[in-house]
Amino acid sequence: MGKYLLQRVATIAPTLILVSMLVFGLQQLLPGDAAMILAGEDQDPNVVAYLRQKMHLDEPLPLQYVHWLGNVLRGDLGESLRVQKPVTELILEKLPVTVQLASMAIVIAILIGVTAGVISAVKKDTWWDYAANLFALWGLSTPNFWLGILFILLFAVQLGWLPASGYVSPFEDLKANLASMIMPAFVLGNAFAAVLMRHTRSAMLQVLSADYVRTARAKGLSERVVILKHALRNALIPVITLGALGFGELLGGTVLTETVFTIPGFGKLVVDAVFNRDYAVVQGVVLVTATAFILLNLLADLAYFLVNPRMRG
Repeated sequence: MGKYLLQRVATIAPTLILVSMLVFGLQQLLPGDAAMILAGEDQDPNVVAYLRQKMHLDEPLPLQYVHWLGNVLRGDLGESLRVQKPVTELILEKLPVTVQLASMAIVIAILIGVTAGVISAVKKDTWWDYAANLFALWGLSTPNFWLGILFILLFAVQLGWLPASGYVSPFEDLKANLASMIMPAFVLGNAFAAVLMRHTRSAMLQVLSADYVRTARAKGLSERVVILKHALRNALIPVITLGALGFGELLGGTVLTETVFTIPGFGKLVVDAVFNRDYAVVQGVVLVTATAFILLNLLADLAYFLVNPRMRG
């Protein structure tokens, strides 16, 4: 276990460095001058020169990257040009919102997708199977923003069951928080539930035809024990990896959903930053999202290692 972990960490370190170089390099391609933006409307030459020196913009690009990377390693992602607040502080404010949304979405996706996939495989070529595949097709082909608007019209406008938009902290009112998050969480988890359903169905069909499943049935075990204890446990090995990677995708793919439901998370933060040319915020959000995705990839590999006994052999 320790050796495997060290091997994975050894491959992650250069990946993180490459990601940081890409994030820093892409920012240089964006139009605009941060020093002139900070200098305000007057853009006094002395102020601009001072800001360029303070931000190391007058140095060669490699030295700028070294300064920036050193600040990142100390937890300093720069300062927002629009609100004049540290980017780290903004991210720490918005990250819990997006993490909650993505967590609720992945739970919904797992409950729906894995359940539908198991039923579809066990009831192969029945109307249960056809219904599950129809759900998967619907989930994969339905745009999140369109489904979100439909949900708002139905559950908020017509029925009045849920708030149309906004966000309430769970520390202020847990019930109001869940009411405001359930619709966007379902919208976000809908498409991924379809992906999980297809993978679970494929894995279950492969496992159900294995020799050890036939042996378990020959021993007289109930069908429920055979499916849940023997078949599902082994079929979930690739689904675990997919789920961990999917959570990373959900963290980075909340832009449209958060915009439709006016949720102040990562997605809305980066949209506002792009429209206001707040490059430090865009850079910080992208870097944090990419790092989270890489770490989730590591957790997926570790989970696969723990679940799959052949890798421990």
